[in-house]
Amino acid sequence: MNFNAQRYRYPSRRTVVFASRGAVATGHPLAAQVGLEILKKGGNAVDAAVATAACLTVVEPTSNGIGGDAFALVWSEGKLHGLNASGWSPAAVDASALHKAGHREVPVYGWYPVTVPGAPAGWVALSRRFGRLPMEELLAPAINYASEGHAVAPTVSRSWARALAKYSRKCRGEEFQHWFEAFCPEGRAPRPGEIWRFPDQARTLSAIAESGAEAFYRGELAERIGAFSERWGGWLRASDLADYKPEWVEPLSVNYRGFDVWEIPPNGHGIAVLMALKILEGLKLPTGREEEESWHLQIEAMKLAFCDVKRCVGDPRFMEHSASDLLSDSYAAERRALIDSQALEPLPGMPQRGGTVYLAVADGEGGMVSMIQSNYMGFGSGLVVPGTGIALHNRGNNFSLNPDSPNFLAPLKKPYHTIIPGFLSKEGEPVGPFGVMGGFMQPQGHLQVVSNLVDFGMNPQEALDAPRWQWTEGKTVQVEQRTAPHIVAALTDRGHEIVLSHDTASFGRGEMILRTDDGTLAAATEPRTDGCVAAW
Repeated sequence: MNFNAQRYRYPSRRTVVFASRGAVATGHPLAAQVGLEILKKGGNAVDAAVATAACLTVVEPTSNGIGGDAFALVWSEGKLHGLNASGWSPAAVDASALHKAGHREVPVYGWYPVTVPGAPAGWVALSRRFGRLPMEELLAPAINYASEGHAVAPTVSRSWARALAKYSRKCRGEEFQHWFEAFCPEGRAPRPGEIWRFPDQARTLSAIAESGAEAFYRGELAERIGAFSERWGGWLRASDLADYKPEWVEPLSVNYRGFDVWEIPPNGHGIAVLMALKILEGLKLPTGREEEESWHLQIEAMKLAFCDVKRCVGDPRFMEHSASDLLSDSYAAERRALIDSQALEPLPGMPQRGGTVYLAVADGEGGMVSMIQSNYMGFGSGLVVPGTGIALHNRGNNFSLNPDSPNFLAPLKKPYHTIIPGFLSKEGEPVGPFGVMGGFMQPQGHLQVVSNLVDFGMNPQEALDAPRWQWTEGKTVQVEQRTAPHIVAALTDRGHEIVLSHDTASFGRGEMILRTDDGTLAAATEPRTDGCVAAW
């Protein structure tokens, strides 16, 4: 029923971590340890996931925060449940105002791209439905790290310095000064190993824990967010926060060579993974990943799926084509027929109508959580609500200003979303959570990790470590510098425009926990991040 234990015989550069009573895999060691502490205190996988997620806003603010969004897949009581805790646009948004201001796209920074943050509400929704321990206990470790301080991790420090350089160029208005005061009070990013304290964030997390997030959506914090927005001409108001609730959704899946692969339905682009896998399902891949044919077929399937998703996906209430349309067998066959030996210039088809952190948690009772949250593009919009430590995300940058798009900017609408948690099951039994962080790399990372596991028999660590590719546009494909030269040459001969990249961070950062045939847990993280597996 579960993943074949024979796959764990040959470890890669990092070793798969085995456990029997629980495991937490994240991109930050301190957050992983927090989750494990919660499991040892009697919490379940959901309790550990919420505590880990809150801690990540403190120890990895370069990728997520209290002012961001979250999604989760939860295996509990023999069923997979989906949570969409992404926020909607303010009621006052006006696309015409952007046009009049000369914008052809929704800006990256400032108030225009700010949508309602969904993460705090998501933590509470998960805890109330599945958790055991009180929110005060779950958020206590994060509060402690924010007030007492923690030693900054190397990757986080590097990302922090990059953010400072970028915001110094792009965010020069007075409304942005609170970001610099909050995150770079000494005029620089914290160095690796330096102690970072953030009392404002500690107070905000305490208010969220004590009130069950009521303070954030209908209390003092909501009023402060709304007042800050109104002062600088933003659209967001306290009423937009007061009306918000996360949504429980039915996860989507396709069967890929015997395994069910699960994703959250739109407004996220996890459906791109499923569409690409359906295309690949009808193709014969070579037995070895280091054969260029396997790279070529995966790239072509992903390109076709991504083109459709970028045209068709948004808030499901506004989509012309449903998820079932996009995942139909007939449409997958139609798209598959376009693939041949040469690189395609991808175009969307016409289906028939019908900066991010990831964490994986499993407990010893069968519970599992795949969870992801983000402020988008690092710290987000460049706006920090004074005195709160709340860095507001810029997820609205993914809205379109094209009125014909299902993702057209409009009031109380959820934008196209890049963060996606993944999950594997087989014959009705859970195999485990997996995820790959990194904007538009995420579906591509999911596809490659699943194929590595299923097609090429890799163990979890090998599946994460393997060199990756990333389609960007047209026939352009970035590959990691360590990709085998014969693959680069062969793909170039097939018409792919290959770009070698030294920036490993752009190829995503992932974790996974899979259940073995013996009923134990096999967990892995990867060297592209400060990742850690904490196991019990």
